[in-house]
Amino acid sequence: MSLDVTATKPHERLAKALSAEMDAVNVMIRDRMSSEHAPRIPEVTAHLIEAGGKRLRPMLTLAAAKLCGYEGPYHIHLATTVEFIHTATLLHDDVVDESEQRRGRPTANLLWDNQSSVLVGDYLFSRSFQIMVETGSIRVLGILADASATIAEGEVLQLTAARDLSTSEDTYLKVIRGKTAALFSAATQVGGVIAGVEEKVENALYAYGDALGIAFQMVDDLLDYGGTEAIGKNIGDDFRERKLSLPLIKAVAKSDVEEMAFWTRTIAKGKQRDEDLQIALDIMRKHGALDAVRDEALAWVEKAKSHLSDLPEHEIRDMLSDLADYVVARIS
Repeated sequence: MSLDVTATKPHERLAKALSAEMDAVNVMIRDRMSSEHAPRIPEVTAHLIEAGGKRLRPMLTLAAAKLCGYEGPYHIHLATTVEFIHTATLLHDDVVDESEQRRGRPTANLLWDNQSSVLVGDYLFSRSFQIMVETGSIRVLGILADASATIAEGEVLQLTAARDLSTSEDTYLKVIRGKTAALFSAATQVGGVIAGVEEKVENALYAYGDALGIAFQMVDDLLDYGGTEAIGKNIGDDFRERKLSLPLIKAVAKSDVEEMAFWTRTIAKGKQRDEDLQIALDIMRKHGALDAVRDEALAWVEKAKSHLSDLPEHEIRDMLSDLADYVVARIS
């Protein structure tokens, strides 16, 4: 199950409350992803943006701005920027991971080529900065620029840690804080900044987004070992790609000599057989790795919700709390 699949009441309530704003974002997305001279840019971008994603990150920006009483036009620009940054990272990720499927559809790099995916991703990053500048806020520009750099840093760290069985939980947290949580926290923070909120509220928005993003990625990593193909990938893709996600890191930390030999063969050396995924799952369950990851995700959700008490009372605040609960309800 994922945010993109089943009826998600918290998400649907939030989408309904922000429907007018999201319509404006969708118009700006279609307008700004166009290119007069390179028609492949809107072709590749549209393939991913129109693939059925729920636009959670831009909705967080709109939600934060509305929660903080913002009435100007620039939350639309910022939400569009956040979606473009997210889409650019997905295009690049699929090339790096040599992915063939995303959201149940062929990836752009499979339909076109790696060069197109990388260059269109670069275009979207550039577009996002053009849109940021239109807000006239150096503070917003700084936050989103920092987030973009942090995302790239997280991806590079993940690449260097890949297939290294000594990868620690601290390193994993740095990776997901970069590749996932950085854009969640920036999305919520800039919604408050454009509304001119006080520092306490801005910090709470940032902290909520950070914790929510960490929980979101932990749940996705857990679903890889127990989700369904409906989320757009097969169970065990992370294992087959030899990614050191948290379930595997926790299992490795408790493995005996024989189990370590298994991890060395399958992850470090990449010599996998058809039955190896089931063996990996058995080892993870034996050491309680999957339950431990679930508990950590739940703890991060509670941390996210704790920061909402510093935000103004508003129906949107309640929806953000429900949204956090839903993230982990997928694995309950």
